[in-house]
Amino acid sequence: MPCYTVTVATGSQWFAGTDDYIYLTLVGTEGCSERTLLDKPLYNDFERGAVDSYDITVGENLGDIELVKIEKKKYWMHDDWYCKYITVKTPSGDYIEFPCFRWVVDDKEIVLRDGRARLPQDDKTRVAKQHRRKELETRQKTYRWKEWHPGFPMSIDAKTHKELPRDIQFDSEKGVDFILNYSKAIENLYVNQFMHMFQSSWGDFSDFERIFVRIKNTISEYVMQHWREDFMFGYQFLNGCNPVMIQKCTQIPEKFPVTHEMVADCLERDLTLEEELKAGNLYIADYEIMEDISPNATDPCTTQYLAAPICLLYKNSQNKILPIAIQLSQNPGEDSPIYLPSDNQHDWLLAKIWVRSSDFHVHQTVTHLLRTHLISEVFGIAMFRQLPAVHPVYKLLLPHIRFTIAINTKAREQLICENGLFDKANGTGGGGHVQLVQRAMKTFTYKSLCFPDAIKARGMESQEEVPYYFYRDDGNRVWEVVKSFVTDVVNIYYASDETVQEDDEIQAFIKDVCSFGIRVGSQSAHIPQGLG
Repeated sequence: MPCYTVTVATGSQWFAGTDDYIYLTLVGTEGCSERTLLDKPLYNDFERGAVDSYDITVGENLGDIELVKIEKKKYWMHDDWYCKYITVKTPSGDYIEFPCFRWVVDDKEIVLRDGRARLPQDDKTRVAKQHRRKELETRQKTYRWKEWHPGFPMSIDAKTHKELPRDIQFDSEKGVDFILNYSKAIENLYVNQFMHMFQSSWGDFSDFERIFVRIKNTISEYVMQHWREDFMFGYQFLNGCNPVMIQKCTQIPEKFPVTHEMVADCLERDLTLEEELKAGNLYIADYEIMEDISPNATDPCTTQYLAAPICLLYKNSQNKILPIAIQLSQNPGEDSPIYLPSDNQHDWLLAKIWVRSSDFHVHQTVTHLLRTHLISEVFGIAMFRQLPAVHPVYKLLLPHIRFTIAINTKAREQLICENGLFDKANGTGGGGHVQLVQRAMKTFTYKSLCFPDAIKARGMESQEEVPYYFYRDDGNRVWEVVKSFVTDVVNIYYASDETVQEDDEIQAFIKDVCSFGIRVGSQSAHIPQGLG
């Protein structure tokens, strides 16, 4: 009688093993095996990290194995099990692997297909098409869209991390790692010793040195020594934490009436300001997005302020980027002067600090929260809703959205929620951070997610014109490596644009992203032709 050898691998993470009963059924083109309890007498099956093998004898050959069904039944109480994969050795000696990498919870059945990627138009049998459809129907009930705030990208329908589907929650090690890293950060910052400093205003720059006493490395020490200097201020626009604001200045804005006479002492090439502009030596960082954003007013005893500055920068003859004029609002006038390097040193330093303050708010809320976390979640949810596990794009994307939805849910639960950490510690807390995201979404485009296009849109693509812009140089290298890999994978499955257009699932994926995930107006997310 034909015999199939089934090997089951249990995950190695904490609590991955189970004491529950595990049943398995093989589904082939010629028939199905009986529902079989996988059990070895006197042997503890499905322990954490275990790889267990079982022989399943059938009355007749099952043909090509299409599916593997797994069922978990309660032994004495529900005991979740993490299944990595199942392999089946057929009577002819072939090995077929069925990847799982999922938690099996409660008494639910999981049906697996083999690991080969297939487009929907490649599936010909009724069983394969039916499995594909049922998998997506189940996922769409589990992964639902929800609007957390008007004007935000859509997010997962879960108020807390515990409400998330088990497969996308943090595993135990990740949760512990989170706590340990937080504790280490607190220790490194000496917060326990200087907790009182976080509960009151800081009165001196030396307070920063007391906080960072344990963080010692060449870069941090150099920055602490030189942060007041103009060359470091300019350099951080290129390679600091938010190197996406600086752009080539092609015209001095009317709202920023800088004249040649104001900055003549800063220009080194015996050219006028207009000539330097035409030569491509001027750059600008405009924080218009910060205009009229509400400052944090959660503490009635403390008045906080925000600025929407404009900073003009100059590339000198040594190719250093230096600030030469700063206006702290979008509206010039007596109440909003233009600060210059020739001003009182404390006035000039304070102007630069206000620019850095605005840069911090834009980085935290737009560059990081919105464009790194929230936008990625949209693609993750759409992937789960519209692409089955056998789809090549699902296999391509899955590792890159691991824990994304979980960390975002924790952020909405603890960080950016009402009375969260943003409200307690951030100048845009109390609603300003929400306004920033809503405003940024009004000008969001798909093209801005493409690294080379984003660099080019700011006029920062030339290494000759803008040397030492390592964010651009390193980013382009990473982009090309990722693009090369993705292109090679995609070309395996998509022979032409017509193949893309015939793929109903990839079309539904893109539609979910545009029509539901990022629905902020007609110009919000322009998707390239052929994918809409």
